[in-house]
Amino acid sequence: MEIVKKKIRMSRQRSQAMNQITLEEDLNVPDSKADVTGIIQHRAKVRVEESKIMENQILVSGNLEVWMLCLAEGEQHPVYRLQAKLPFSEKLNLEGAKPGDNVSLKWKTEDIRISLINSRKISIQALVTFEASVEELYDTQAAVEVKEMPDVSVRKKKIEPLSMAVQKKDIFRIKEEISLSSNKPNIGEILWDSVQLRSWDVRPGDGVLDIRGELFVFVLYAADDENGSRQWIESALPFQGEIDCTGCRPEMVPDIEVTLAERTLEVRPDYDGEERILQLDAVLELDIRIYEEDTVQILEDVYAPSKELTPVFGEESYESLLIRNYAKSRISDRIRISENSPRLLQICHCRGEVKVDEIAKTEQGIKMEGAIEISVLYITADDEHPFALVTGMIPFSHLMEAEGITSECRFHLHPQIEQLSASMSGEEVEIKGTLSLNLFAVRIMHQNCILDIEEKELDLKKLQERPGIVCYVVQPEDTLWDIAKKYYTTSEHIRNMNHLTEEIRAGQKLLIVKSAVLHTAS
Repeated sequence: MEIVKKKIRMSRQRSQAMNQITLEEDLNVPDSKADVTGIIQHRAKVRVEESKIMENQILVSGNLEVWMLCLAEGEQHPVYRLQAKLPFSEKLNLEGAKPGDNVSLKWKTEDIRISLINSRKISIQALVTFEASVEELYDTQAAVEVKEMPDVSVRKKKIEPLSMAVQKKDIFRIKEEISLSSNKPNIGEILWDSVQLRSWDVRPGDGVLDIRGELFVFVLYAADDENGSRQWIESALPFQGEIDCTGCRPEMVPDIEVTLAERTLEVRPDYDGEERILQLDAVLELDIRIYEEDTVQILEDVYAPSKELTPVFGEESYESLLIRNYAKSRISDRIRISENSPRLLQICHCRGEVKVDEIAKTEQGIKMEGAIEISVLYITADDEHPFALVTGMIPFSHLMEAEGITSECRFHLHPQIEQLSASMSGEEVEIKGTLSLNLFAVRIMHQNCILDIEEKELDLKKLQERPGIVCYVVQPEDTLWDIAKKYYTTSEHIRNMNHLTEEIRAGQKLLIVKSAVLHTAS
């Protein structure tokens, strides 16, 4: 007798850890720069230079890079950009980790505070969170067929497991150029820039992943003219391409996260040698998990009229797709400019970042609450303070329908800003936008599976004590399978003997002849 088993490849989190670190730095303004009277805007990025996996630990080192748009004293060069690097080296205790493990490491800047100590020194304080987890692939299995036993009878049960087909990390490079329109002066110096990833989508194909989306670029620059006038441009750069992905097929189920990992903006000369082209180089990082849905008939029970078969059961866990859902949520609000802020003349740029406060499972689905952190850079009516920033938080709450979700379900929810715009409305800034949500949720199923079958000869003495022919009255809870197994025959034999064309019903009388008796007598 040979037992055929089906393997289901799965991924699980073996251990996880989280740590927060506080970084502080006092930045001296370079001698070549004018005195600072204020910080208009800032942005920060965690750059991990090295992550080293050790026994029960992971060492993370790198820098927090901070850029600041500074308001300078004097009218000749009213704004300029400064950059600071805050180094860090941190150990995370990760139980069970060892060199060679597949470790997922994520980080984010929770809070950053920048203030002036004096006109030549700037205080920077930041709170950075690191999350690490060890992930491993493993196989769960169940018996699906019995071979080399002609008279075996099997009862099967259908399950729909979700098997891990591809798990990897990859990158996608983007290289684009932005040419200044004819009414814009040449670029002298980039004062500030912003690059946002929007509307990304990744779909599996035959051996590839199709990726598309948009990079929204803003650049504030000092013009190469007599007055060094401040100019700005905005441009939406769509991108599309393919990433090699062996084992991937269009019908598979993706769970992919895309982040903008690196980007640089440089000024390039055009064909006439004038500084009128901006070259963007960007790197997207993809955390790829692709699953294959399957329908498997596993053995639920087994017997044979000629042998005593005893199934050996064991509980196995597997995942089954609950839902993969896309949704959009519109946002709209007004942000009031405070009375002590400079008067708004014109909006330059609007930027938003999704901040998730809570994700909770409910009876109706998954509810996400949070806010979009908005910052709007604008031109003022004050020549000594030409730029200012207004910020605000726009709260949102959205329920993603996921019928049947329980506490044991596992899910990933990826929010992203798809569209965002700002317009003047008196002393307020009106914000409108669209938030897109991508939900991937699976059920954790527990199933008693046949792992092995013990085989031994029938007890002939016990069988001979049983009647060879029985007139059986069907009970309400009976199935044809149970009756056949009890009397060492087969369902087909009972059907043929009683000329059955429909399912049996309670009270029905059946004539049963033991196949085991016939088998041993022959």
